Amino acid sequence: MPNRARDWLAQAQRDLEQAISSRDDGRHEWACFAAHQAAEKAAKAVHLHHGQDSWGHVVARLLQELPVGAPPDLIEKGRTLDNFYVPTRYPNGHPAGAPFEHYGPLQSDQAIAYAREIIQFAVAQMA
Repeated sequence: MPNRARDWLAQAQRDLEQAISSRDDGRHEWACFAAHQAAEKAAKAVHLHHGQDSWGHVVARLLQELPVGAPPDLIEKGRTLDNFYVPTRYPNGHPAGAPFEHYGPLQSDQAIAYAREIIQFAVAQMA
């Protein structure tokens, strides 16, 4: 079976582009979710690069389980992104209000920056 790590990394980069576009369009909840997806796929790309399967959507755990040892600050950034997996998409993720009412430029800028760092880490690991 061919190694699909490069495909996962390419999609991670595309998801980051979507996050930036969503932020620029004022869809901050989608920017945060797309940033999470970008980081998740980048971490999975590194796992595949090393011949490992990985499962789940928890970016921090995916980074912790890498055989190359992700830096602790990057794992913490993954934890922040993990907070954007469910509540950015579902109204019952918050006590009241639609998801878009809970996210703004502060959150989307941070999510994009953290996802970008995780992708850069993945690129370096796969070089």
